[in-house]
Amino acid sequence: MTSEDVMGKSTGETAVSRIVITEESKATHAVVTVCKSLFAGGVAGAVSRTAVAPLERLKILLQVQNPHNIKYNGTIQGLKYIWRTEGLRGLFKGNGTNCARIVPNSAVKFFSYEEACRGILWLYRSKTGNEDAQLTPVLRLGAGACAGIIAMSATYPMDMVRGRITVQTEKSPYQYRGMFHALSTVYREEGFRALYRGWLPSVIGVIPYVGLNFAVYETLKDWLLQSKPFGLVNEDAKELGVATKLGCGAAAGTVGQTVAYPLDVVRRRMQMVGWNHAASIVTAGAHGKEQPLQYSGMVDAFRKTVRHEGFGALYKGLIPNSVKVVPSIAIAFVTYECVKDMLGVEMRISD
Repeated sequence: MTSEDVMGKSTGETAVSRIVITEESKATHAVVTVCKSLFAGGVAGAVSRTAVAPLERLKILLQVQNPHNIKYNGTIQGLKYIWRTEGLRGLFKGNGTNCARIVPNSAVKFFSYEEACRGILWLYRSKTGNEDAQLTPVLRLGAGACAGIIAMSATYPMDMVRGRITVQTEKSPYQYRGMFHALSTVYREEGFRALYRGWLPSVIGVIPYVGLNFAVYETLKDWLLQSKPFGLVNEDAKELGVATKLGCGAAAGTVGQTVAYPLDVVRRRMQMVGWNHAASIVTAGAHGKEQPLQYSGMVDAFRKTVRHEGFGALYKGLIPNSVKVVPSIAIAFVTYECVKDMLGVEMRISD
């Protein structure tokens, strides 16, 4: 074997090794990027929900409270009542369980949205033959809806028991000691299907809610960067400031929650059905007698809620939810992008 053959073989092996190392580096980088993106989404969810935890609890209490024994008459009065009867811990009751649910939910939701955007954009460019085509608001709505369904379905049992833990008070006849105790108790006493009670209205509600959140947020950002109205964006700016992003997030949250709110009320009420100790969930029966609510499904829940309490009952808790959801969505989007910037993640929501 000549020296040239040896050198050629050595050079070829080096080139192959270099290619293998490069592919491994790319794979490692992709995994790290995904992990960082999931972490950023989890942090965003935890920060945003903790910031508005008292309003979140009050909203659920208003949604499911006994119409014959009104304790919570509004946002300010309700928060004062909780503070007076349960103290500071009462304002944040269920927040630990909520964060345990929202961290994976938010992580999966943001990541799923980015991946759905990539997949939908690839299909859109393939069908139109335009390699420079960008996502339209309708396509963003579809990507957001996909992300919401995936994230909600993956963590629904935790949301179900979180609703029950949240409505407990110090005087409740039975106490769930935490998320895992609640999950095991519901499974043991009511069966596996009970963990997904209210799932259908959740799926239907999450399509306009999460879909509109992402679609409105991204569309507003793109419009502001392109048109630069009212002097909100510098001519040379390629990214919006934090205050402007908060405004976009607030608008997105307002639109999404207004459209989807009645489905959220029905979902909460369906989650309480089958719970023997849900003493606050009652309605007027025959001859004015009170009896526990029972729903055969989503349509039945809508019908009974409107018949016994009026159409306005579908918007119970809307005010504290409106006060909550605007800063919550805004904080989530801004926190997500800030954490990704700090971690050096190149992948952007609107790429």
